[in-house]
Amino acid sequence: MEYSAYYVEENEGSYSASISKLDLKKPQEGFVQIKVSHSSLNYKDALSASGNKGVTRNYPFVPGIDAVGKITDGNSSEFTDGEDVIVTGYDMGMNTPGGFGEFINVPAGWVVKKPVNLNNVDAMSIGTAGLTAAASVLKINESSKNSDLPVLVSGATGGVGSIAVMLISMLGKEVSALTGKSSSVDFLKSIGASNIIMRDNYLETDTKALEKASFSSAIDTVGGKILSKMLPQIAPHGVVACCGNVAGIEVNTTVFPFILRGLTLAGIDSAESPIEFKTSIWNKFADEWKLDLSSITKIVTKENLQEEIDLILKGGQQGRVVLEHGE
Repeated sequence: MEYSAYYVEENEGSYSASISKLDLKKPQEGFVQIKVSHSSLNYKDALSASGNKGVTRNYPFVPGIDAVGKITDGNSSEFTDGEDVIVTGYDMGMNTPGGFGEFINVPAGWVVKKPVNLNNVDAMSIGTAGLTAAASVLKINESSKNSDLPVLVSGATGGVGSIAVMLISMLGKEVSALTGKSSSVDFLKSIGASNIIMRDNYLETDTKALEKASFSSAIDTVGGKILSKMLPQIAPHGVVACCGNVAGIEVNTTVFPFILRGLTLAGIDSAESPIEFKTSIWNKFADEWKLDLSSITKIVTKENLQEEIDLILKGGQQGRVVLEHGE
């Protein structure tokens, strides 16, 4: 049996993608086979699709770090055929063929049973981006001191940032959204941001070792100079949840925010989180944290996936992109 996939191939150091037919293999012991209905586009997927060997070592390859669908071959005591399930992160879409194909074979330990209150589009509108945003919000809620100051979210129009803005706003906290896109002001206000800060204006002044406390906590999705700038601006006992590096991997700071204000810099890695933690987050999204993401979600097919990949690599993505497979 064959299945259709967005298939990336390497030829003498250059990479190209096509919609290809691949042979479907039976899952090995401890693995399950899933017929994928939807996936989603993340920055890591775009890197894999572009031949980034830091993400995907070997080609040809099928990207896609998120997938939702039905078990078609349980091959495990944990799942039965026909169950609706979700897979996000771990090695899927990096070196294990991922959700940009209509079938995946993955270890049973990577799989979460889909809550009944989430449909498949909802699940992939959330995806790894939503799990990362939720883990960041949990870290802030668990660790930071109550404050009337707003929470700062960088990269606010992206997948993680936009869901973080919506979630923080829904939980009753004021959000300051940091963005480099002047065209996205109305979008950010519509999803719950109270204040929009333009990136160039934010970075135009030199960063000091310690600045006026302007934010209670922050979620940083970009890293680099942005993260360096926000650390001295966080109120005492605040938390900065760090979950991205598109703007750079280096951070310039001093010990002052940490020893004079008790700041916590918390790294967020939702991809490798224990499956029990992921299950708890999915249950939150299906219940008390249920969001209507339809206004920030664009649904595409494999045939127009490449233009969305090009857009996210240029920093032009707004909200979420969900890939819908055909029958």
